[in-house]
Amino acid sequence: MHFLNSIPLSLQTVLLLIASNIFMTFAWYGHLKNLATAPWYTAAMVSWGIALFEYLLQVPANRIGFQQAGITVAQLKIMQEVITLGVFVPFAMFYMDQPLKLDYLWAGLCLVGAVYFIFRSA
Repeated sequence: MHFLNSIPLSLQTVLLLIASNIFMTFAWYGHLKNLATAPWYTAAMVSWGIALFEYLLQVPANRIGFQQAGITVAQLKIMQEVITLGVFVPFAMFYMDQPLKLDYLWAGLCLVGAVYFIFRSA
């Protein structure tokens, strides 16, 4: 993992959060497609197994961001929400075959406002 040393800490944080969010999105919603007829407890166990990988990426991301890159907890949370929407929309459209909605744009614009307010004093 020496190649990580050449990547800025804030970018490491973002990349790890993106990867962790991909796992979490599949853990939370993938069972709706892949395990639709399975009992809920089977879906929960599979989701929990997928979520483990999310935590293995999310915990280091937040530690790097907070402890080393100087990103505040509030900034990390807003970054996570923006990343969540950025991961969820393509997941919903391409994996879950959901239609693109204008509401995704409005939600994204609200998050742009949240990013502005949380980072403006940084």
